[in-house]
Amino acid sequence: MLTTAGLAGFIAEHGIAATLLTPPASTPTVAAAAAALGVDERQIIKSLLFLVHEEPLLVIASGTALVDRRLLAERFEIGKKQVRLADAATVLRLTGYPVGGVPPFGHQVTACVLLDRAMQKWDVVYGGGGDERTLLSISPAELARVTSGEWIEMGE
Repeated sequence: MLTTAGLAGFIAEHGIAATLLTPPASTPTVAAAAAALGVDERQIIKSLLFLVHEEPLLVIASGTALVDRRLLAERFEIGKKQVRLADAATVLRLTGYPVGGVPPFGHQVTACVLLDRAMQKWDVVYGGGGDERTLLSISPAELARVTSGEWIEMGE
């Protein structure tokens, strides 16, 4: 399993303009993270791992966005049944991080990345920092640069 310390090393090694924060309370959910930081839930990002034809797809979405498998299926021109949300064991195996703390980068495997365009309205967003007690602070532009992600409309 990867650690927050390893994520900090990845950030430093790759010159990423991001900061790891440790709020006073656990932050395993969007609501908990927003409350701990005193920010809008839409500023919290969630890194969701899907499998498309068994290949990993990382969707980084605004905290309030509902990620519709149909939208992902349309993006890849496949049937909805060929897109599934990864279970907790698969998330840990492929990213190296537990559900509730998955950062948007620094994973064990490389995945295609889709970014929720709704994040672009914020100067800074907050995502998983490697565990349920750590958050990552990053600008949407830096997130796009680091992940080489594709911006898409997800809706809210």
